[in-house]
Amino acid sequence: MQIDWHKTPLIATIAQDAQSNEILMLAYMDQEAYERTLATGYAHYFSRSRQRIWKKGETSGHTQEIKDILLDCDADAVLLKVAQKGVACHTGRKSCFFTSVTQGQTVYDKEIDTNAVYGVIDTLYHTILERKNSTDDVKSWTKKLLDNPSSLREKIREEADELCVAINEESDEQVIYEAADLLYHSLVGLGSREISPDRVKQELARRFGTSGIEEKSNRNLTFSSK
Repeated sequence: MQIDWHKTPLIATIAQDAQSNEILMLAYMDQEAYERTLATGYAHYFSRSRQRIWKKGETSGHTQEIKDILLDCDADAVLLKVAQKGVACHTGRKSCFFTSVTQGQTVYDKEIDTNAVYGVIDTLYHTILERKNSTDDVKSWTKKLLDNPSSLREKIREEADELCVAINEESDEQVIYEAADLLYHSLVGLGSREISPDRVKQELARRFGTSGIEEKSNRNLTFSSK
């Protein structure tokens, strides 16, 4: 049985602990990620938010060694039997399925410090997404901004202006403070569009080694041809 990649360019993929049979996470594969998984013996996925292939554990070291790969009856979903190193969830929990609807509570505690593993930017971004999807977080400033796009846009403009003033007139500490404010509100803006900051990093990496004048010229040529 073969996967029809023309019919299903992205295929739902479940990772399951090979020993305990516990469901760890749900992700997606494209054909290249699937073939890399087969070739290397470690789980690779296609991130819809990052728009790129990633090896599970490439940042955290929490890899998934493949023990078996199973296709469902329609060959449009994959089950990976894995040996999980560390934890599966980016929140620092053993499994991504940690919220019980019937119990109304979290059933898995965090096992690792995600700031130390993923960095504060990625951790903050995922916290913003959690606020976005929350239905009862009425005291959250992040949630209020996400629910009011015009206020969010105005706040980003305000913070950018305050950073400019600080750079010209104020102390280093104030510049850092204002830059942190602008970065936070920019991340909320990215979260409103569900654009991972990893894609911004990819864009910066693309520009690295290209002069600012050349990059801007190339950008203008691209826009003018549309």
